[in-house]
Amino acid sequence: MYEPKPFSKVLYIDLNKRTSWVEERDDLVEEWLGGIGLGIQLLKEENVTSVDPLGPDNPIILAVGPFNAAYPLGSKTVALFKSPLTGNLGESYAGGRSSVSIKLAGYTAIVIRGASETPIYLAIHEDKVYFRDASALWGMSSSFTVGRVIAEREPNAGYRSILRIGPAGERLVRYASVMVESFRHFGRLGLGAVFGSKKLKAVVISGRKALRVEDKVAYRKIYDEIFDKAVRSGLMKKYHELGTSMNVLPLNELGALPTMNLRSGRFEHAENISGEEMASKVLARRIACSGCPVACIHIAALREPYPHEPYFYKTTFISYDYELVYALGSMLGIGSKEGFLKLLHVVESLGLDAISTGVCLAWATEALEKGIISEEETLLRLKWGDYESYIKAVRMIVKQPNEFYRELASGVNNASKHFGGEDFALSFGGNEMPGYHTGPAAPLGFLIGGRHSHLDNAGYSIDQKSGELPSPEDLVERLVKEESWRMVLNSLVVCLFARRIYDVDTVSEALEPLGIPIPPEELLRLGEDIYRQRYSLKIQMGFDPTDLMPPKRIFDVPTFHGKLDKRYFKNALEYFVSTLKDRGIL
Repeated sequence: MYEPKPFSKVLYIDLNKRTSWVEERDDLVEEWLGGIGLGIQLLKEENVTSVDPLGPDNPIILAVGPFNAAYPLGSKTVALFKSPLTGNLGESYAGGRSSVSIKLAGYTAIVIRGASETPIYLAIHEDKVYFRDASALWGMSSSFTVGRVIAEREPNAGYRSILRIGPAGERLVRYASVMVESFRHFGRLGLGAVFGSKKLKAVVISGRKALRVEDKVAYRKIYDEIFDKAVRSGLMKKYHELGTSMNVLPLNELGALPTMNLRSGRFEHAENISGEEMASKVLARRIACSGCPVACIHIAALREPYPHEPYFYKTTFISYDYELVYALGSMLGIGSKEGFLKLLHVVESLGLDAISTGVCLAWATEALEKGIISEEETLLRLKWGDYESYIKAVRMIVKQPNEFYRELASGVNNASKHFGGEDFALSFGGNEMPGYHTGPAAPLGFLIGGRHSHLDNAGYSIDQKSGELPSPEDLVERLVKEESWRMVLNSLVVCLFARRIYDVDTVSEALEPLGIPIPPEELLRLGEDIYRQRYSLKIQMGFDPTDLMPPKRIFDVPTFHGKLDKRYFKNALEYFVSTLKDRGIL
């Protein structure tokens, strides 16, 4: 009798017909593991190449892998869709409980098709799928409130994950995020807008199914080795102690901290928003994603007095990390930790991607200064460091009261093409800039990476470790090699903070007790195959690598490697296109 492999089930949901069904996909699990590898194949099956990103034919795919709920730091879920921000491949990752909940509900992936005519949310409790009316939740001012209401209604507290959008997703802001639990997100590339276009307010997932292990003795041995590396070796210590916000001061010292729309690489008030300052003055606690022993999520307590009520205070808990400090701190000239936290809380409540929001506001501030736009468009005076004005502007990005804010809600690339100021619009492949001005590898990595993200290939790390710059050709090869390996990690799906723990030999050894024997050399080949499949699909969805151009601003501000050379980038991008042709991608 046919017996499917454990966790090879794909749950399909049609929002229009309000139906669901399950298919066994052993074929995909055996060939592509899970996560990004499997998700790309499912996305290809949905024929997404020419769909409208905000139309009903744009699917949402949530995928997990063999390490989720099985090993420490197997804590991520990958979401795949067509991005309304870039118009091609959308790929976003989130922690929290989502991956464990999907896995223990019995699924390796969930495919959401169609669109509802009225607001709904999905409740997936193992084999049961419910289509709940979300009319009362639609229009709520805070994504946090939505989560609390759903938590009161749905069962399985402690086992469930709650994914939901805020007003930004409802209003189809192209960089709207999806909040997971209270402090994690599918942040980049606009998944929240895709939810909103489908009238999908939230997805709740719970499950308590058991994992099956082929070799329990071998599993226990490798599990303990991985756990010890995570908690005792020091490899993850910095993430627990200060988190990624520990990068603020070192990058500022190097002149690599983008400040005031990258008019400088140093911020005079960096110490006020540094990881050390935040930890000593406002850190309330650290929490962890499900399946992680490290606890790198740092929660600040913002204590504010109630107006006209002496001795009465309101405390708000806000998660912060380096990218948020950069985008809503130094990038906007905000040197007050209280002001930064207030702005961040509004961004989170509304359901916006913080990086894109900060970069858009930084461009708008400079455009206003240069007279490219006026206060008639902005409706207020945007000024570096003025967090109260930025809070008002963030609300207007969501409300979109005029043409300016409608264009700004479509991203900095779109807004600058419409109004001008493209030279200082910090967009890479249509996605707003992450927080690293470290040398040539970081921006080149943003450009050629599948997500245009610092986490695609860690170019910033190459910059910081390189004494003498590699040739353009060598740099491209190194970036592509790293991104190919990360395709394996993103198929498992593990947290990329654990990449030094999960080297190729450890991954191979950890797969064996799960009944997935793959030698190290085959894992490397698999990563290259997934890279080719993913990039090919990205191009089919509308991406043109021959059109890639870095924003001119990055050549104006020196890095600690000196000023960037335009010819170096030209040669690197030409070589990258040739490698795509050599790999049969282009």
